[in-house]
Amino acid sequence: MPHVSDSVFPTCSDEVAGALADGRPVVALESTILAHGLPAPQNRTAADELEAAVRAQGGVPATIAVLDGVPKVGLSAAELDRVCDGELAKLSARDLGVAVGLGLDGATTVAATATLAAAAGIALFATGGLGGVHRGARDTWDVSADLAALAGTASLVVCSGVKSILDVAATLEVLETESVPVLGHGTDTFPGFYRRDSGHPVPWRVDTPEQAAAVWRAHRALGSRAGMVLAQPVPAADELDAQLHDRLLAEGLALLEERGITGKDVTPALLEHFHSGSGGASLRTNLALVKANVELAARVAVALTERSLAG
Repeated sequence: MPHVSDSVFPTCSDEVAGALADGRPVVALESTILAHGLPAPQNRTAADELEAAVRAQGGVPATIAVLDGVPKVGLSAAELDRVCDGELAKLSARDLGVAVGLGLDGATTVAATATLAAAAGIALFATGGLGGVHRGARDTWDVSADLAALAGTASLVVCSGVKSILDVAATLEVLETESVPVLGHGTDTFPGFYRRDSGHPVPWRVDTPEQAAAVWRAHRALGSRAGMVLAQPVPAADELDAQLHDRLLAEGLALLEERGITGKDVTPALLEHFHSGSGGASLRTNLALVKANVELAARVAVALTERSLAG
């Protein structure tokens, strides 16, 4: 049986641990997008590009995964190879104890990444799109654990809204109920992942990383234990064509019903359908929005650090 260490989890790389000790900006990155969201070899290229995007803004990247039962915050090149090449389980927050206890490998979702990042003392987390309330949840009760994690985890998540396959209105309602602030960066409308506008407004707007940092600082100072969403639209030049998006979404939803796909298998199946059905256009959109979110998260992390040093 694997031995579970009594030491504090998670385990940070030397680079990440040093940055945290020195008060330098750190940005958490998930591994599910690499193991399950992007095809090979694009996923390995993307891993390097996303980490480089954090460094270019003056931050330190902390890609997170569970390897050999150890939650890792900050991965080496060889560990990134394992994430991108291996058959890793998809781990939400509820699965972390199982993976650790059984000594397994796993890629972390938004919920699991936010949980481990917060445990390591990392506030900023960049991803593509949040999970949320699934269509038909009134009957299926299918709601992503991302929302519960945000409700109880001190994590500022930079994303491009929620994936268009979800019930956006219901997702925003749950975030409101759980007292999770939702900010739009440079926008008055909540982004729709592949599309810049989901058709729903954002409650609050900020236009600079400094404003986002100020809101987060005040949110935490007032004692809130909830996280926060900073939603940024995909760059206009990379937005997926509206007609193509709507056709692929309709086809994908029909495919799910036909094959009886539910739960955590929904998102990978739909992403694969979008990729194959768009001739790779959706993949380019996905990569563009994630990179933009990573850059913004690093800029907010730098703003938080500069204010802390000045104070």
